[in-house]
Amino acid sequence: MFDAQSFLASVTSRPGVYCMRDADNKVLYVGKAKNLHARLSSYFRALEDIRIQHMVSKIAHIDVTITHSENEALILESSLIKSLKPKYNVIFRDDKSYPYLFLSKHKYPQLVYLRGKSKHAGTYFGPYPSAFAVKKSLQLLQKIFKIRQCDDTFFSNRSRPCLQYQIKRCSAPCVGYIAEEIYAKDVENVSLFLAGKQAQIIENLVHNMENAAKAQDFELAANLRDQVANLRHLTEQQVVHKQKGNADVIACANIKGQFCVQLLYIRDGQILDSRSFFPKQTEDSDIKEVLRSFIIQFYLDQEDKLDYPQEIILNEAIDDQDLIASSLSVLMKRQIKILEPNRGEKTKWVMLATANALQALERKTSARSAVQKRWLELKKILGIANGLNRIECFDISHTFGEATMASCVVFDQNGPQKAEYRRYNIEVKANDDYAAMEQVLTKRYIKRKQEDKVLPDVIMVDGGKGQLHRAQKALLECQILDVLIIAIAKGEGRKPGLETLYVAKPQSTEEHIISLAPTTGAFHLLQHIRDEAHRFAITGHRRKRNKARTTSTLESIEGIGAKRRQKLLNYFGGLQGLMSASQEAIAKVPGIGAALAATIYESLHGK
Repeated sequence: MFDAQSFLASVTSRPGVYCMRDADNKVLYVGKAKNLHARLSSYFRALEDIRIQHMVSKIAHIDVTITHSENEALILESSLIKSLKPKYNVIFRDDKSYPYLFLSKHKYPQLVYLRGKSKHAGTYFGPYPSAFAVKKSLQLLQKIFKIRQCDDTFFSNRSRPCLQYQIKRCSAPCVGYIAEEIYAKDVENVSLFLAGKQAQIIENLVHNMENAAKAQDFELAANLRDQVANLRHLTEQQVVHKQKGNADVIACANIKGQFCVQLLYIRDGQILDSRSFFPKQTEDSDIKEVLRSFIIQFYLDQEDKLDYPQEIILNEAIDDQDLIASSLSVLMKRQIKILEPNRGEKTKWVMLATANALQALERKTSARSAVQKRWLELKKILGIANGLNRIECFDISHTFGEATMASCVVFDQNGPQKAEYRRYNIEVKANDDYAAMEQVLTKRYIKRKQEDKVLPDVIMVDGGKGQLHRAQKALLECQILDVLIIAIAKGEGRKPGLETLYVAKPQSTEEHIISLAPTTGAFHLLQHIRDEAHRFAITGHRRKRNKARTTSTLESIEGIGAKRRQKLLNYFGGLQGLMSASQEAIAKVPGIGAALAATIYESLHGK
């Protein structure tokens, strides 16, 4: 039992971060304090909060980290919450890096979408709150200004325009269809557009259009006229508020213990994007706690520092509000305010964000309710005595045996549990789906039994009797008997609704067929799970296949680095020449030698 009195006697009164752990050394809670002794003492007094009482009862050890200031403690708290994911903290998904638009520094600059900042020279616009916002902006800019998106290798090897020019999404600078100075003006306008200065662009374009018309360059004037018209149409579609400046409007809503945080991303008075966040571990939390957790995790300790707005507008005041604003101001080296408006235009933004948060929660609750209804229906049909808590579904994807990939998706009564999805590389003979299914099931469940992890109540496989029998064989090998196996075989013409369901236990000698009407919720749930496994498998397979096709065979050979690869290819005039060379010929390449030549020859010829 944790001796709180002895622990508190040695705790400092300086600022810092504390990390509470249970008897298994698992992290329960991470928090920060201006006065560590006072804050930690408060946990061991008589408390009315049941959640905190329950957490304190599990404490076996508390780690304390002293910091120089409360600001430093706040940043460290954010970092630890994101890395340790404590059970009793409110956790938001970490998106790792944010999307940007990148304008390169070339004679004819390239405009592309990037996630996170790279080392290439150029200008970065963003970060944006979602990839959708970036891609939408890129699509608009393609139509209006026709800036190239192709990489430098593609650009420098063109002898005629590509398809982008044909569909009027590029001005084809690669083949000299546009003068350098005109392209430079388009690049300048793109920069102004992404900086939110549409009015200045239109003014410049109108001036250039008038000059072109006076010079009787009517083709150029017509192009400029079209750009002006497109830009005016675009700016009319956007909601422009009287309030100027940049702001992030954040509202939190709660429906029956479920929370949603809505972010409105406002720049230069325009609502550029809206995004919903659904935190985990919010049991017995309140709106203030969820808002505070969101702000410190979203704004502090990011690898790509956000282009923080001038103001962060909330629908409710939070603890440490001034401290968080001060920390953000120090990070960005300019003043950033956090406030809750009571009147004016900003209250309309807050009302809009709150309404969006409530609507997102209602959609999520409705979708979850539908899944739960289908789950109960399936549970009744299967008649599983111990209940139905977890379904795992497997699918195999390959292209005539190339780059075989298996997927495992996990569902419970709340729907897909994407954090538990897994992909497996499979090594079998070409086109042997049966062997692939047996291999992936054996791989997964031997490891899960060794690690004493939770096992499913139902295992689904995409296929018919063949896959079912191989699944039985694998599970018997793993000594997993208390599970139901469902094989879902496609019907005639692979049409949805005509599937056949084969059901058996691992030790069964015969399978039986379940007849489900294609309109039932249980049948739709099984289709959904099967389709999700197929989607997850095929995306992994395509990535693996494309990587193999764009990667040199030499890269997988141990002892062959970039310099040796280049020597080999130059010596034999390419990979085809190397493939046809003998082991003795390879050994003659400077820096290779007989031993390495034998390794290369065997790797290339599969021996």
